[in-house]
Amino acid sequence: MANRQWIYARKPNAEVGPENFDLRDAPMPQPGADEVLVRSTYLSLDPASRAWMQGATYRSALNPGDVMAGWGLGEVVTSNSDKFAPGDLVSGEFGWQEYSAFPARALTKHDKAHKPEHILGVLGITGLTAYFGLLDVGHPRAGETVLVSGAAGAVGSIVGQLAKIAGCRVVGTTRGDKVKWVVDDLGFDACIDYTADNLDKALKAQCPNGIDVYFDNTGGDVLTAALRRMNLFGRVVCCGAVSQYNTATPSPGPAGVPGFLVTKRIRMEGFVVMDFYNRKTQAEAALARLLEQGKLKAPVDIVEGFEKMPSALAGMFAGKNKGKLMVKL
Repeated sequence: MANRQWIYARKPNAEVGPENFDLRDAPMPQPGADEVLVRSTYLSLDPASRAWMQGATYRSALNPGDVMAGWGLGEVVTSNSDKFAPGDLVSGEFGWQEYSAFPARALTKHDKAHKPEHILGVLGITGLTAYFGLLDVGHPRAGETVLVSGAAGAVGSIVGQLAKIAGCRVVGTTRGDKVKWVVDDLGFDACIDYTADNLDKALKAQCPNGIDVYFDNTGGDVLTAALRRMNLFGRVVCCGAVSQYNTATPSPGPAGVPGFLVTKRIRMEGFVVMDFYNRKTQAEAALARLLEQGKLKAPVDIVEGFEKMPSALAGMFAGKNKGKLMVKL
């Protein structure tokens, strides 16, 4: 029996697409001592995937010939560890493949009472990134204005809702028909189309009292415009820079730095969600309660079929998804 894998075959010159990947059949992995064989059921698609192709980030760079990296959810098929049994639901960095063998320590077991798309999304890395990034790095206070870029994406859609729960005025940025969806479905107070609007004028109109917290998923022009609108002692949460990943000519960085940071005493801080994993259980429980209480929506965009992994990734950078994007195998 073969194990289908998507191989990162060719480095993109600019935008990533199906031409950068090859589908191959590999031998079925065999678990060794204290290892577990897992069958992937859902695989996550994330903007960071493109950054990994450019070079080392918070993880080592991908090289052509590697199995494409990515997080996944799956079912234990065979276990050589007393920590797992066949049928257990587990997550880990499976990569783009149907089967994988991992040391037991590299896997996390999950409660089957939760929906699988929630485990991989709002109750997983996506939700934890939103939770810790906003609350522990951004420190929003009731009555403040929070701006969220990439508001229709996996992390941004959760950040905005958490900011509303915290009592803030929340403004998002996205594009196209997702602008209306962010307001009507997710409950943001306003949303700006960054492709159609004059950003400075739009931010002034929708953030008349300035911006206290900017949760930055995109970098680029939105970051530059947001810095001009920040209030004294504002906080910029640097989560990602999706506008810079999928291009041959990334921008050199936001204009006005460090001038704006100094004169307005702005704190600009990057983070990686794993920094907060000592409180992972607490955050997962808090997010699960909000879901159960109906206070938090967890939008997902599920693509059916392992063979669609590369086209789904390209579609994400084209802005086709709403919420957390994943592929169901």
